[in-house]
Amino acid sequence: MDPCPADASAALPLLQRIASLYPELPVPPQAVAGEAPYALPAPVAVPAGVVLFEESSPCGGFPLVLQGAVRVARGTPGGRSIELYRVVPGEICVVSAASLFGQAPMPAHGMTAAPTELVLLSPPVFEAWTAHAPFRRHVFGLFAGRLAEVISLAEAVAFQRLDQRLAAALLGRGAVLCTTHQRLADELGTVREIVTRLLRRFERAGWLALGRERIEVLDAAALRRAAQGPAG
Repeated sequence: MDPCPADASAALPLLQRIASLYPELPVPPQAVAGEAPYALPAPVAVPAGVVLFEESSPCGGFPLVLQGAVRVARGTPGGRSIELYRVVPGEICVVSAASLFGQAPMPAHGMTAAPTELVLLSPPVFEAWTAHAPFRRHVFGLFAGRLAEVISLAEAVAFQRLDQRLAAALLGRGAVLCTTHQRLADELGTVREIVTRLLRRFERAGWLALGRERIEVLDAAALRRAAQGPAG
C-alpha cells in the first residue's frame, strides 16, 4: 500500500468521513489545511484475507479503518494464532501505535477480516499528528481499554477451559452465527479439530444446530452457564 497524499479540497470529504466514524478523534488543524507533513493520504481498499503487517516487521503506519475489519493476532497468519482484538471503524490499532511510539517491531500480525477500506498514516505523518497534544492524549487514553481486553484474554487463556471460552465466544453474536470452525479456532488460539469436537458436543446437548458455515444458538442460557464454568 502506497497511497498518495490527498490535496486540501479532496481531503475535506475524507475528513468528514473520519469525523463521523471517529467523532472524538482530535484531528490536527494542519491536517485539515492539508499542510505537509500532516496531510492525509488517500484511502486504500484491501480485499479480505490480506496480511497488512507481520510480527517482528517494522510498522508501516497507523491505520484508520473506514470500512471492514482488521484482525490483530499473535502467531503466524497461516498457522496457529490467537486473536487479540479486531479493529473496526471508530477504533484504533494499539499494536501499531505502540510500535510507532516505541520505534519497535510489530508484536503481532494484522489481516483484513473482510473487504476493508482504510487510511494509513505513514510513520512521519503519525509523528506529526502526535505533536498535536489532544491527538496524542486521545490515543494514549484508548490504550487503557485495549489493554484491559488483552489482559482479560490472557486470563481466559491461562485459567479458563477451552469449552468455557468457546461457549463465551458463541454468545452475544445473535441467534445465528455465519462463521467457520477454523475462524473460531483462530479466535481461541487452538486447532479446528478441537473446536469441531466441542461444537458437536454442544449440538448433542441441544444447545446448537450446526450447518455449513452456520451455527444456530438454540439454548443461550445453557451456553451462558457453560461459559461461567462449574460453580464453586
